[in-house]
Amino acid sequence: MKKIRIYAYTHGNLGDDLFIKIICERYPDTTFVLYAPRHYRTTFQNLPNLLIAPSDSLMYRIANLIVRKFNLYFLLYRWLDRDCDASVQIGGSLFIQGKHWRKELQITKAMRRKKKPFFLLGANFGPYDDPDFYTEHKRIFLHDHDICFREEHSYKLFQDLKPVRLAADIVFQLPVKKALNHKKVISISVIKPSVRNHLADMDTIYYTKIKDIALFFIEQGYEVLLLSFCAYEQDPVAIKEIVSKIPETARKKVKTSYYKNNPEEILQQLADSAGIIATRFHAMIIGWIYQKPVYPILYSSKMLHVMEDIGFTGHYTDFAQLYKLHPLDVQQSMEMAAPPISKEKVDSENHFKELDVFLGRKRNQDDHLQTRSSSDK
Repeated sequence: MKKIRIYAYTHGNLGDDLFIKIICERYPDTTFVLYAPRHYRTTFQNLPNLLIAPSDSLMYRIANLIVRKFNLYFLLYRWLDRDCDASVQIGGSLFIQGKHWRKELQITKAMRRKKKPFFLLGANFGPYDDPDFYTEHKRIFLHDHDICFREEHSYKLFQDLKPVRLAADIVFQLPVKKALNHKKVISISVIKPSVRNHLADMDTIYYTKIKDIALFFIEQGYEVLLLSFCAYEQDPVAIKEIVSKIPETARKKVKTSYYKNNPEEILQQLADSAGIIATRFHAMIIGWIYQKPVYPILYSSKMLHVMEDIGFTGHYTDFAQLYKLHPLDVQQSMEMAAPPISKEKVDSENHFKELDVFLGRKRNQDDHLQTRSSSDK
């Protein structure tokens, strides 16, 4: 049995936790090791092939202090994957240029070992504005065993590198859930905009617009469910602010849900929805999987790139145009059919094409799509 070290975003974000769930379920005969807080043992208690190295234990906390102070990430990662056969970095927005990107680049380098294969799966690249940010990452990617981006924009940036491929977002592989609750519910995934530097002054207008939309659908006879996908990124703060703006008389029609340790619970709530207003990227993707009407509110270009890739023709807005948003625009989207995503569901499995080979997994007959390349465009 092979052992694989997983690098992932482990701050309790639903989308990233689904990446971990999907890869571990795909390879039940492979042992995966994840460096993460201890509560991840609860989140993934049904994955017997996932071992959690508790990053919040006393030993690891002391080690982290030393590692950060002396920039010894390569020693930490070498120790963590000392008995692993390969490493996989799996995630979405892994490469966004921040203030301290050169320090983060050292961590990216430290993840890689010369004599062990490294797989980078599911990511997009950017946004960035410093050419060095692109150039330095390209030098690292050149030596990876396999890289599969989730949208064409990122793929084109690196398509001249041999390891680079393209496939639809990994979460498209989620199975469809049947609705169990047939109440009229509109689910709204929310964010705290100011957590992101480019949206630092957008909290008030965003909360006001979500409040207006919630009240509009309540008047139409719906319940409204406000969803937090990530407490670490302050989604619950956003929910509290939005609810405070809703009149007392209408609050009984507003429900809230906070993702913590149970992905299936929030997935079922999305499956039970009559429609989804998606500020979170994966609320949009999951809505399409469940064939729900979705109105995207774009906080990042990554959402637009994926919408363009699948040919989404529905209504949407971004934060630059948010001041124009009227609830009637959203209502029109709730009356439109979801885009067909059968091709994306199959194509998504191509993220694991090379890992399948490495782990000796035989592909199913349905795994017949070739990985997309520039010749497919």
